[in-house]
Amino acid sequence: MAFRIIICFYLFLLSLSLSSSLKPPLCNYHDSIALLHFKNSLSLNHSASMECDEFKNTSYPKTASWGNNSNCCLWDGIMCDSMSGHVIGLDLSCSWLKGQLHPNNSLFQLSHLQTLNLAHNNFRGSLISSHFGGLSTLMHLNLSCSVFAGEISPKIAKLSKLVSLDLSLNGFSSYDEWLSLRLEPSTWEKLALNMTDMRELVLDGVNMSSIAPSSLSLKSLNILSLKRCQFDGPIPTSFGNLTQLTNLNILDLSSCNINDFPKQLGSLQNLKGLYLSNNKIRGDIPQWFNNVGNGSLDALDLSHNNLTSAKHLSMRNLRFLDLSFNLLLGNLPIPSFDVEFFSVSNNKFSGHISSSFCNASSLEILILSHNNLSGHIPKCLFALPNLESLDLQMNNFVGSIPDNFSRSNYLESLHLNNNQFEGRLPLSLTHCKQLQILDVGANKINDKFPDWLEGLPELQVLILRDNKFYGAIHSSHTKHPFPMLRIFDVSNNRFIGSLPITYIKEFKGMMNVDFVSTTLDYLEIRNASYQYQESVMVTLKGVDLELVKIITTFTSIDLSKNMIDGEIPHVIGELHSLKGLNLSHNKITGPIPQSIANLTNLESLDLSSNLLKGEIPLALADLNFLEVLNLSQNQLVGEIPTGKQFDTFSQDSFEGNLGLCGFQLSKACNHDEGKLPQPTSSSNDKFGFGWKPVALGYGCGMVFGIFMSQVIFLTGKPKELVRIFQARPKKQAKRTRKRAHQDQRVN
Repeated sequence: MAFRIIICFYLFLLSLSLSSSLKPPLCNYHDSIALLHFKNSLSLNHSASMECDEFKNTSYPKTASWGNNSNCCLWDGIMCDSMSGHVIGLDLSCSWLKGQLHPNNSLFQLSHLQTLNLAHNNFRGSLISSHFGGLSTLMHLNLSCSVFAGEISPKIAKLSKLVSLDLSLNGFSSYDEWLSLRLEPSTWEKLALNMTDMRELVLDGVNMSSIAPSSLSLKSLNILSLKRCQFDGPIPTSFGNLTQLTNLNILDLSSCNINDFPKQLGSLQNLKGLYLSNNKIRGDIPQWFNNVGNGSLDALDLSHNNLTSAKHLSMRNLRFLDLSFNLLLGNLPIPSFDVEFFSVSNNKFSGHISSSFCNASSLEILILSHNNLSGHIPKCLFALPNLESLDLQMNNFVGSIPDNFSRSNYLESLHLNNNQFEGRLPLSLTHCKQLQILDVGANKINDKFPDWLEGLPELQVLILRDNKFYGAIHSSHTKHPFPMLRIFDVSNNRFIGSLPITYIKEFKGMMNVDFVSTTLDYLEIRNASYQYQESVMVTLKGVDLELVKIITTFTSIDLSKNMIDGEIPHVIGELHSLKGLNLSHNKITGPIPQSIANLTNLESLDLSSNLLKGEIPLALADLNFLEVLNLSQNQLVGEIPTGKQFDTFSQDSFEGNLGLCGFQLSKACNHDEGKLPQPTSSSNDKFGFGWKPVALGYGCGMVFGIFMSQVIFLTGKPKELVRIFQARPKKQAKRTRKRAHQDQRVN
């Protein structure tokens, strides 16, 4: 019995302990007041955190709800000490904050802060003031991407407990002058001496051009990122003594003006990630470079340099390798079994793709584009189980495209354009349910329109341009064909028949793009380790271009250079987000539909070299974004609309239409055309009236004359009549002179 009582008492105490631990602490009153003052010192503006949305991190105004509860420990972004109730953590990243952060801001009254994150806001060129140095308990400080500028206060070096410091990607544009965030040599030396517990230091984009040689003694450092730090000349000696950084895991010296591989890298035995892109490193990758990380290196970025050979580079354990944009020659290096990202694009590699590539079963991104590769594609390459993006464009591959896409594949983008592929499109592409981009343009593919692709639910870009496709473009009666399509380019083929009305009605991706959003989203593949932005070849505003970034709001239809006939359907006016429409060099007849004026986001319209008739709709002049217009070589008639955008177009936009007139063609329009003809005058009515009114007036005058003669004969007073009739002309003449005088005053 006693044992049961003890157990029950123990459970009671345990429940009390649990309930007290689950109950949030009560916020310190002074901290609560300081937070509210801080909230009121800044405005909220979504544009201040646009970059968060761009990188798929949701932004929202965290401080907007502050004050709804008296306990500030329950406010968004706040962490309190469980015992004292003091605020120890403040995470306001991506919170729409905008305004100056003055030195007397109440933020600096939060003296117990251990973590402060103000990243991705807009503090409008504020200084990183000395008051940050007063937050002596800080362990984590992140002020990245928040528009700080000017000299970093030396007092920040007093934060001796800092474990992580991120001041990257700041700066402020003022009166066309860029003001960067600047780190002076004395401040750097104090940082290096005092912050002995520092593990993560990110200073990307900070102006460190005046840094002088000194000792880098941050032995605990795991991550060091100095990308685009504006070093004057080669990387200074202060960072040359890398051998002391024995615990370093990640080193980013991209865009640091390095012209050779620092040999000290070989002593970094624990290095896992090395980023040396956008430098001036030239020649071969040396043999000793394989000692970097002692086998632990799994991420290497040497892109955008002047390297000529990678034959000595070991692929051992590398999961991420980027050698793109160099001058590398010879055969392709073979990726390791574990590699996930492999890019060697924009080099001078030649030869064929070895079947050994198929052993890299972990491959997710494979980019071999813009080289001199040739031969057939190994069939097994298309069966890699984890492949998400395959880019083979701008090479000399031949043969047919393998038809072995598995049913469980993860492929999101496939770039095979600008090669010499033949035959038909593989039907197994229908297995690629996650496919967003398919570009097979500029090949020798001979096939009917692949209507069987219309059921792919995620397809946004379909490019079949410059091939030998033939026949009519029609639907296979899928309920909602191509529901996500944004770019549809089938130009320069042999398609016939009318425009595909069924598809146009279902191009929801060209109707519902949200232009209200201020953020820019791009088609890309992203995970925790890397980010890869897609690119495609398109004809944009009459020029063939490679879209290095495909913005999701870009939409276009290109059916040019085929043999399409019939009229332009009115339903095309429902594609409200369309930016480019090219139907040129076909056999399209009928008028230009008025509904095209509904395409208010249109930037380029090319209907040239067709058989269009009728007048140009006046409403087209209201397309405010229209930059390129080509209606030449048709059968259009009437006056060219004037005003707004139409006044900016030259003769080239309208030539070849014999019935058109307007100042753009230096051909005046006869505005009397179409009016009823007026009767011509004869010799009998040159004064404006004919013989009938003359005869009538003569008869009346004769009767009146006889009557007056009788009056004079009977009265004998002709003077009164003479006085009456002579006075009137004088009065009339006076009135006329008065009017003339008034007219002169007005004029």
